[in-house]
Amino acid sequence: MSEQVPTSWKPVLDPVLTGEEARRLGGWLRAEEAAGKLVYPPRGTRLKALELTPLEEVKVVILGQDPYHGPGQAMGLCFAVPEGVKVPPSLVNIYKELEADLAIPRPSHGDLSSWARQGVLLLNNTLTVGAGQAGSHAGRGWDLVTDACVAAVAAREVPSVFILWGSHAQAKAKRIAGLRDGRHHIIESPHPSPLSAHRGFFGSKPFSRANAFLTENGRGAIDWSL
Repeated sequence: MSEQVPTSWKPVLDPVLTGEEARRLGGWLRAEEAAGKLVYPPRGTRLKALELTPLEEVKVVILGQDPYHGPGQAMGLCFAVPEGVKVPPSLVNIYKELEADLAIPRPSHGDLSSWARQGVLLLNNTLTVGAGQAGSHAGRGWDLVTDACVAAVAAREVPSVFILWGSHAQAKAKRIAGLRDGRHHIIESPHPSPLSAHRGFFGSKPFSRANAFLTENGRGAIDWSL
């Protein structure tokens, strides 16, 4: 795989990336691009979540499904888009809940990098996608990589918060040994998508609940304003 693994994550990912499945994933991605197919996000940004949030600094994990598949949207952080790109519907709903939960005005942009720099690991389950084809790279091997990242956070003694929106994130958490042993705080709700947000995402108060746990455990609250 051509992506540079950030230093703090190398002990976690080096054993995974030298395996046969990761090599197959890398070869398949290279073949897709060689055939002229657009892959999002662009090379050099696919591990952005790990770059902005070193393992030792993780306080909160938010799990997404796969990157946005429109031009210029995906930036390597789940739910986020670069400044200047229209805020997608799921993120609009996240901002609505943020405003209702903490009275933080809805941001005008979708760049969540400041959350990532404070210790919020914004990790998609699958880290690439074909242009215009949602879910097209699922099952190609990214699960091994992202499962290893989540397991590494769960294995630490320091308590963290895992925010699991929707069935895909919740199913991933069930695969991770030690995640549900009581040390960490798990916040679950329906996905913020317009299709499901009204089924319990709105009113779930994930941001204040995460900060209450972090403060109680001496880890310091996240400034969720953008």
